[in-house]
Amino acid sequence: MRPLLPLFSPVPQQLRPVSRAFVGGWLLLTGFAAVAQNPVSVPEPITAAVAPARPTDFLSPAFHKQRRELLRAQLPPHSVAVVFAAPVRNRANDVNFVYHQNPDFHYLTGYEEPDAVLLLFKEPRTVGGQAGVTEALFTQPRNPAREQWTGRRLGAAGAKSELALQFTADNKDFAAAGLKWADFDKILVPELPLDTRDDADNPADLHNLVATFRQQAGVPGDYNSSLAAVENIVRRYGLRDTKRMVEYINGQVKEKPVLAISPLINAYLAALTDAARQAAIEAHPPGRFDDATLGEKLDALRAIKTPEELVLLRRAIRISAQGQREVMKLLRPEMGEMEVQGLHEYVYRRYGAEFQGYPSIVGGGANACILHYETDDRQHLDNDLVLMDCGAEYHGYSADVTRTAPPAGTFSPAQRQIYELVLAAQEAGFAACRPGAAFDAPNKATQEVVTAGLQKLGIIKKKDEMRRYYPHGASHYLGLDVHDRGSYGPLQAGNVITVEPGIYIPAGSPCDPKWWNIGVRIEDDALITATGYENLSAEAPRTVTDIEKLMAEPSALEGFKLPDLK
Repeated sequence: MRPLLPLFSPVPQQLRPVSRAFVGGWLLLTGFAAVAQNPVSVPEPITAAVAPARPTDFLSPAFHKQRRELLRAQLPPHSVAVVFAAPVRNRANDVNFVYHQNPDFHYLTGYEEPDAVLLLFKEPRTVGGQAGVTEALFTQPRNPAREQWTGRRLGAAGAKSELALQFTADNKDFAAAGLKWADFDKILVPELPLDTRDDADNPADLHNLVATFRQQAGVPGDYNSSLAAVENIVRRYGLRDTKRMVEYINGQVKEKPVLAISPLINAYLAALTDAARQAAIEAHPPGRFDDATLGEKLDALRAIKTPEELVLLRRAIRISAQGQREVMKLLRPEMGEMEVQGLHEYVYRRYGAEFQGYPSIVGGGANACILHYETDDRQHLDNDLVLMDCGAEYHGYSADVTRTAPPAGTFSPAQRQIYELVLAAQEAGFAACRPGAAFDAPNKATQEVVTAGLQKLGIIKKKDEMRRYYPHGASHYLGLDVHDRGSYGPLQAGNVITVEPGIYIPAGSPCDPKWWNIGVRIEDDALITATGYENLSAEAPRTVTDIEKLMAEPSALEGFKLPDLK
């Protein structure tokens, strides 16, 4: 059972959803009213005890420092970069989700706690009375009583010694740090957290850090993150595929009327030529408060994986591939989607992966035709193909591997035809993975194969009908985010991308019913090299022959039996 916080210890506001009267009544009913009248003093926890050993293969402080220096070198003159930690997100009542750090914040600091803010200065500044500061991290303070309940904290001193930050201080000191915001020509942020919760007992939580920043830095009162995000998309991608961009922007304006007030968006939509669109973009650059430039710099940095990052990313991907292998050996028609999901995730934990990189997608039959199906509650797979899009997260880095397999151990003729078409499309996508190729090259290659194959099978008659059955792109960047940062420009050595064609034919589709409820996706994680690519997830079998052969083998988990609960 999850223990309750002691009634009279300092409890954050969000952890007190019920009234004191309710709690007092419960105490009276249970005979513990004396506790309310005479609170028991809680001794301070012993803080000098050595923490149990943790894994030793995290990214080093030197890695994070190098990332900060590379980013700082690219900042414009007289500027400051401001990056906030991720918000704490509530699951229900007094239970929060397991904390997951903002990937940008993790990339630059290695700090894994909430209620923090990082500042990077182009030129040395005075912060908290200390001159010559180029980087400053404000962290949540040590609190032994709170740490006994929610875990150890580094505190400012620990962050300085363990993470090698130049200047650190408690977050409560941020407001009085003496920062002269008016001296900066540019204030750069990747985005401002909007889903923060104001903890009345914590005057320096993320909500208050953001509020302090907005007030002291002079962030415009009408700043709107949704509007800013669309404007940034126009600035970055508005000249690449203007037809699709105009369609996208018009759709966004219908969904979000606030976008109609943007001079940039209005000028862009009114332009009839690429030259006019470029003029519109150039006439509306980001202002002093700039939420575009820092994101572009981080896109470029994070898109090229360093050797240190690749060690962790390879580990996450190999763990995920091993999960696919073990589940294929265990897969049976009588199994349910949730059981299959649990087996994948058990393998992840067994190999030391802390989380899934995203909610596991395990869909059988009709559910395999839902691209981001996450319910995973079909009770029996029967003989329908099961699509398993699952990825381990290891020390922050996420894999993204999909395999589709027949629970009966062999593909039916119709299942095999669709599967082998998707496999052929993936091979074409791999062939397009080389440095200098357009990011969209693998996608276009897969689309050509799928289109021709669907026509040959009689599933479609016209080429433009392909999108009915293959509605997504083939690739995205992979790293600290499953859909990672990147420029989406030409492929470069060091990029890690997915190659993931799919075909999904739900019941009722305008084709022969023998194809209905067949959903197939094959997804691998490819490292772009100097000469081509390396398939990092190749340990998970892809061909029909290899899958059926592996499914006939025994699993290391074969003897794991649980008693029936009757």
